[in-house]
Order: sequence, then C-alpha cells, then structure tokens
Amino acid sequence: MTTITQGEQTGTGRMKVHVVRGGGGLRLHVREWGKADGPPILFIHGWSQNHLCWARQYESALAGEFRLVAYDLRGHGMSQAPLGPEHYTDGKLWADDVAAIIDELGLGRPVLVGWSYGAFVICDYVRAYGQDQIAAVGFVEGVVKMGETAFGTLIGPGFLDHFAGATADDLPTNIATMRSFVRACVVKPVPDDDLETAMCWNVTVPAAIRAHLAARELDYDDVLGALEVPLLVTQGRADTVVLPAMAEHVLASCPTAEASWYEGTGHVPHLEEPERFNRELAELTRRART
Repeated sequence: MTTITQGEQTGTGRMKVHVVRGGGGLRLHVREWGKADGPPILFIHGWSQNHLCWARQYESALAGEFRLVAYDLRGHGMSQAPLGPEHYTDGKLWADDVAAIIDELGLGRPVLVGWSYGAFVICDYVRAYGQDQIAAVGFVEGVVKMGETAFGTLIGPGFLDHFAGATADDLPTNIATMRSFVRACVVKPVPDDDLETAMCWNVTVPAAIRAHLAARELDYDDVLGALEVPLLVTQGRADTVVLPAMAEHVLASCPTAEASWYEGTGHVPHLEEPERFNRELAELTRRART
C-alpha cells in the first residue's frame, strides 16, 4: 500500500491518499479524512460515480469524531479501469476490494455505507467474508436485486431510461444522457456546483464499464436474511432510480433492518439532506460500536 498525506483540504484535518491493491491486484484509489483513531466509516459509491459524492460527509462535523474513508470503485474515478468485462462481473473481486481496504488501512469493525450500486458491493463482501469484521451497514438508496424481475418494479425509469445512452459507444450521447441522469437523481434543490461536479465524475467512467456493471444478474436475499449487524435503510420517497419498493423489500428480507424515509427526496439524500443524513449516520455508528 502507498500512502500520501496531503495538506489541509477541508478544514477538518489532513487528508490522506492511499493506493490499495484490490481483487486481482487492481489498483484502488482510497482517501481518508477525520479522526485517525475514531470509529471508522467506509463509504462506497454507486454506478458511474466516485468518492467525491461523499463531500457533504467528509467535509462535515463527522470528521471531528469519526475516521472517514472513501474509495473509487474499480473502473471509476482514479482507480484502475481495465475495459474487459472479467474485471467487473465476478462478485468475489468486488468483495476482495473491500476486504483489502479494511485490512490495509486497519479499519477495525467499520460501518459500511453503500449508495445505490454500493449496496451490491457490500453484499458481495458479506457473502464472501461474513460480517464478523464490520459493525453495521448503511444502505443509501441501496440496490439488492438486478435483472428482468427487478426492472420496472424495484429499479425505475430514472435508471432504465438512461441505460442505453449511458452505455452507447458515442461520447455526445454519453454526455447528453449523463446530464439527464444527474438531473433525474435529484429532487430537492442542491447547489449548482454540486450538480456540475456530479456531471464531471459521471462522464469520466467509460461507457463499457457502466455496461459491465449492469451485466450482472444479482440477488442478495440470502445475505439480507442472514445479516446480524444493524442495517439502516435510507430511502427517498421520490426516487425514480431505485424505487421505494426496493427499500420495502430490504426491510421485509432483513431482520436487523430499520428504515429512514426521506419525503420529497430523490436518489441522493446524502446530498439533498446532508445534515439529517450525517446525524443519522453518526447515531448508527455510535450505537453499533457500543
């Protein structure tokens, strides 16, 4: 592992950059902020995103109490991005990525927080490595099923209507589609700078990699049914990307799950209502670590 300590970035302490070798030796870009000896929280972003989506968390008061770690998924952001499908269709590789970060950074019983596709990654990890090394889980608009039975019932038009354009081999189409997708994710007003940054991080992901992620046929009911650590299900009622029915399914399938419903909120509650989101995440982490 390579570690570089950067200067003051957010006013909440020194930011560190790590390069961690994940599944198959792939290089993962990892960043951390906050209290070095605080309870760790590992943030896992979604499809076509990167670690910047958590800025409202790592630039908040959370950094005064917790050790905050976020990474770019394989194929995303500043992590290595080979184009072959074999790097993205094997769940064990995704699980190995999380395990490598926990091990290399010495994250003792972290809370795993997964936005959208990030919930798949958490489930990959739990299926492969169990739950003994984690304290709790947070799903943020989390997805636990993908395939024909989920399309239109659990996964909505905010994703489905953009998939063809997002995976097309044509840059102008990709850009137009991702502009529309970013708008579809947000219901409550957010700063223009945040939307522009979100557009940037979306278009940096190669279209072929977006397609590979969605090529997996996924069902994690077995993981949910066996989960023993606390699971907080954060869901916007107005989300058209991952429908509220997905959260209802998680709540019905997992004995430890509890809901936090956000009225009039879309696919990005951690950006649309960051104060509430951060407060609830802090409460979950404190409770899970006692």
